[in-house]
Amino acid sequence: MPTQALISPWIRRFHPAPAAGKRLVLLPHAGGSASFFFPVSRALAPTVDVLAVQYPGRQDRRGEACVDDMDTLADLVTAELLPWTDRPLALFGHSLGAVLGYEVARRLEERGTVPLKLYVSARRAPADQRGEAVHLLDDDALVKTMAVLAGTELEVPDEELLRVMLPSLRSDYKAVETYRHRPGPPLGTSVVALTGDSDPKVTPEEAGEWSRYTTGAFDLRVFDGGHFYLVRHLDGVADVLRETLA
Repeated sequence: MPTQALISPWIRRFHPAPAAGKRLVLLPHAGGSASFFFPVSRALAPTVDVLAVQYPGRQDRRGEACVDDMDTLADLVTAELLPWTDRPLALFGHSLGAVLGYEVARRLEERGTVPLKLYVSARRAPADQRGEAVHLLDDDALVKTMAVLAGTELEVPDEELLRVMLPSLRSDYKAVETYRHRPGPPLGTSVVALTGDSDPKVTPEEAGEWSRYTTGAFDLRVFDGGHFYLVRHLDGVADVLRETLA
């Protein structure tokens, strides 16, 4: 057991599964926290050892500086995950977490560790930019934008709490909106893209472009719903994970 990793502020292991043969790392969306993935961890235990990443600047790490650069964040997360590569490891990232997962997978491959799978949820392929600048909105506009994106699928905190979350939210959006893909060879890691059919941030066709970023197998799974389709389709997403990790 990688004891040096157990005390890391970056890693949450809600349902430890030391006997599991495979490990899955969950990477949250912009403004999100590790606890968002608690239901996924519970659904997969004890057959998969699930780790959820906690970024700085939120919940119990609220006193720490946020990281507003994607490459820096990827370097930091990769360093935290290296001790956990003692068994086969897969990555699942939602929205911002999908881009982060891709960059972490690149770094792991460069170090000789090819992840079992990379799951990219609710995000366009790395080089496909829309020129968004949500991180530059004023506070009122940012609060309204988050409410629209959450739709009916994600419970939005009351406005007072949401405003407390704004620094981490703005930092995360800066990281993903200023990210620029660094050309390089495609991953050897197989990729599974998941998306909602009415997500305003990515169309199923755009999600399918992830196939260009791997020499391994590619699969696309489309659910009915918006950007947070996985909240409503927890069982379906867990089924995909079980099936493709088998």
